[in-house]
Amino acid sequence: MEKVIVTGGAGFIGSHLSEALSDKGYQVIIIDNLSTGKIENLGPILKKSNVKFIKGSITDLQLLQEAFRGVRYVFHQAAIPSVPRSIENPEISHEANATGTLNVLLAAKDNKVGKIICASSSSVYGDTPTLPKQEDMPPNPQSPYAVSKLMGEYYCRVFQKVYALSAVCLRYFNVFGPRQDPLSQYSAVIPKFARKLAEGKPPVIFGDGEQTRDFTFVKDVVSANILAAESKATGIFNIGSGTRITINELVKLMGDHIRPVYEPSRPGDILHSLADITRARSFGYLPKYTIAEGLKETIRELK
Repeated sequence: MEKVIVTGGAGFIGSHLSEALSDKGYQVIIIDNLSTGKIENLGPILKKSNVKFIKGSITDLQLLQEAFRGVRYVFHQAAIPSVPRSIENPEISHEANATGTLNVLLAAKDNKVGKIICASSSSVYGDTPTLPKQEDMPPNPQSPYAVSKLMGEYYCRVFQKVYALSAVCLRYFNVFGPRQDPLSQYSAVIPKFARKLAEGKPPVIFGDGEQTRDFTFVKDVVSANILAAESKATGIFNIGSGTRITINELVKLMGDHIRPVYEPSRPGDILHSLADITRARSFGYLPKYTIAEGLKETIRELK
């Protein structure tokens, strides 16, 4: 069994990815400090003989150096993933997302890891009005979170050029699905809405609700990570559905009997987002879930 690392493997996306990798027969080492991840996200896979959990942080370079020995792929998912949180506390966001990524790359380089697959974000595009977003567009980050993710991309590019470390950066577009925390004040829009609807309360929309998003189901994101790792792909790729809806339309899709409450837009929020996924198709990425199908699975688990 080839050995792989999943940083942030107890988180929302990381736990789904860890599960899929273990099912494929990889020897999976999960590193997570459980600051935002949850051990219960890993459920029964922790009992599998090919899964190992290490409680630790990507800010601990020595831990990473030891864990990365003999590793084929590193799936780097660990991050503090919130735009509002990064605005409240940019230092912590930078330490986890930028310095943490540098540590992961250093350990990967020193241990001659085959490839790193790094989670980036569509937030690096910022408020550039051009749609759909293409990978060669100039970045225009609007928050400390977006800046930290862009720094991670630049570090990956430099480590590939200078140290010959193969690297893929996947720019995720509004990922949603089961295990996404609906209770945090920093929760993403879909789990927040689902929680409000379950409680019979109106969801809160920041702005007029006509902003658009490209929502991507978590199982499609998992597929993209594994395809990118097992291919010869390197560089930056958008990972989205290639479709978009307004937040007002999202509310109707989730429950058209509920009237939302509108509040002022938040700093760092962008108006429109849509992925051009042409480049990712080159390594076989093809989203299989519509937003309606993904919502059905997500709401079923939340209930």
